[in-house]
Amino acid sequence: MDMQEAADRADAMLDATLNAVVPEVQWAHHTWTSGSCTVTRRRKVMTILSEQRRGAFLGVIERFWKKSGYEITGVNQDREMPAIFAKTSDGFQLALSVGYKGQVVFKIDTPCVKEADVAEPTTKPNGPAYPLGQIPTPNVRSDFWSATAPAPAPSS
Repeated sequence: MDMQEAADRADAMLDATLNAVVPEVQWAHHTWTSGSCTVTRRRKVMTILSEQRRGAFLGVIERFWKKSGYEITGVNQDREMPAIFAKTSDGFQLALSVGYKGQVVFKIDTPCVKEADVAEPTTKPNGPAYPLGQIPTPNVRSDFWSATAPAPAPSS
């Protein structure tokens, strides 16, 4: 695997993770970087996730990652800025972190692979494509994710 193939795989993992969220959240590409043999891809969630719904959101992601065969390597249960960390069997490192004003950032670091040029991500965001470095704090309301009542228990 070379760096472009690893970046494509990271993008596919991010696509699958975000597609697992129902109802969907709006997201934008965030900065991505490449080193001498690794690539980091990031996406920011633009949907406002209320404090009351963040736990449900993190639960969706953690269950999806486990179902996908990823090992959960850490969970930060901080009330304001929780995070989940995972890895794949072949060395991709995944992270979901909640930051300033509740903004969720997904990040994937690839393992060291064969050096190659790396292109911009090709997946189109499901909302505005902000210039890198100019992504605002979450600004999209969702009847479900932005609600201030706790999420209903999942049905069996």
